[in-house]
Amino acid sequence: MSRVLSPEYAATASAAPEKASSVAKRAATASATGTAVEYYEFGVYGYMAVIIGPLFFPGDNPTASLLAALAVFGSSFLIRPLGGVLLGRLGDKIGRRKVLLTTVIGMGIATAGMGLLPTTAQVGMLAPMLLVLMRLTQGFFAGAEVIGAAAFVAESSPTGRRGFFGAFTPVGVALGGATAAIVCAITTGVLTDDQLREWGWRIPFLLSIPLVLISCKMRHNVEETPEFKAFLEKEQPPKAPIKEVLSTQLGSVGRVILLTFGQNAGYWIGLVFMNIYLTTYLGFDKSKVFWVIACISLCMAAMMPFWGGLSDRLGRRKVLTIGFIGYIALVLPMMMVMGTGSLWVAAIAMFIATLPMPIIQSVGYPTYAEQFPTRVRYTAMAISINIGAILGGGITPYIVTSIIAKTGNLLTPGFFMAGAAFCALLSLLALRETAHENLAR
Repeated sequence: MSRVLSPEYAATASAAPEKASSVAKRAATASATGTAVEYYEFGVYGYMAVIIGPLFFPGDNPTASLLAALAVFGSSFLIRPLGGVLLGRLGDKIGRRKVLLTTVIGMGIATAGMGLLPTTAQVGMLAPMLLVLMRLTQGFFAGAEVIGAAAFVAESSPTGRRGFFGAFTPVGVALGGATAAIVCAITTGVLTDDQLREWGWRIPFLLSIPLVLISCKMRHNVEETPEFKAFLEKEQPPKAPIKEVLSTQLGSVGRVILLTFGQNAGYWIGLVFMNIYLTTYLGFDKSKVFWVIACISLCMAAMMPFWGGLSDRLGRRKVLTIGFIGYIALVLPMMMVMGTGSLWVAAIAMFIATLPMPIIQSVGYPTYAEQFPTRVRYTAMAISINIGAILGGGITPYIVTSIIAKTGNLLTPGFFMAGAAFCALLSLLALRETAHENLAR
């Protein structure tokens, strides 16, 4: 398939590079705000799982309650492919912008709804059923959120700059996670344990409402991507994008699944599960751990534009290789260090262990968008990235917590992360370098 830049965007970029850059900046900002909302919402649930578990799954065994809460966490990932495919299909037919507005509104309603749920003590078994329903709703819309944002930025950025501008999508991921950690740190630090159990756990969920309003404003003010508009001028949208993806893009889908498996394992174990690891298993104060995670997330966000820009010069494959090798080399030694000293020692070790994260997050999203043509990009990314998210994120916290409960081996998350990174490295061997190529139409 020929690699061509749309005539509309090529003219814009050559005649007025300032305008092309302005389009990319607005797209990057709008995408980052939406992904921040998504990962704030997922982060809040992950960080508050220890508190939420006994409220919705009461019992004498705290580990069983935590596992139940993590199973509900994973359920939202299982529905993501359905939401991604259905909304991605719409994105390939009616455009990226409208779908991205829908996803952020849907996620916001579901998250605010979780903050209003009754507990099991109030309504019995209806409470966990409603919790699962809210998580499934959240996962449905999240299945098309970060994927659509990555496609939106890639199609709005000039060739040779997609890595830099694309890095702002995961900047939103990191900022959302950091905001979730800060809110949870303040909430758990200010309130007593009884207040947290009675009503305080609701605060982080309800605070998603202003974030959603800001994101809606940003996304309402951006135009449809130049690439997609140019595509519609020349061709008709695909009638059966799923069938077309499975018949023409299967190799690329498989490679992206493995890459996103490694990427998601690094994020969800590296930040969200480490909260459980440091508080439940190592016994550190919850509020202090949240502050540590927030600071690390902000540091990771600051690094991402550098690595995204570097991939524009060196190529995506080289930079991603550095990141995945970093996970394999760092995660297990640093987890050993975490359990040997104070929280300061654990924080430094966690920071070192997460250094590969900004590399993989920033370079991964533009890479995935570049693997597929414009006509089915949204659908293809929805299928591959969401399957990788299930394998590396949705079921991971539950699996590693269950294994730790049975074996007592606290290094289980590290082995899982290293294995996922190795699978991603194998995928890189067959990945086409796309940093300097125009997007395929």
